[in-house]
Amino acid sequence: MKKRESALRNALRRAAVPALALTVLAFFGAYAILGPNGVLAYGDYKRQLAKREKDFAVLDKRREVLRNRVALLNPDHANPDMVDEMVRKELNVAHPDEVIVPLDTK
Repeated sequence: MKKRESALRNALRRAAVPALALTVLAFFGAYAILGPNGVLAYGDYKRQLAKREKDFAVLDKRREVLRNRVALLNPDHANPDMVDEMVRKELNVAHPDEVIVPLDTK
């Protein structure tokens, strides 16, 4: 009986290191596939990148519009039409013979 227990213990000891190695490999393999930076998350990253590139393009166009408006309002050589438009808009003034057409701008 003691020989059997001894043989069983020896077999378990010999199998412990490979079993531990397989467990560690299985953990890292599953993490590489299912983890937050794994293979399955790659598609989500690509979708997020496409959305952010689209958002960036919209913001870049908006920045160009604002850059143009700033250039037109330069104190050294301001565009009179732009200044007139902004003053009328901010102060809510108009000449008596003008017709005001409200525009919904965002």
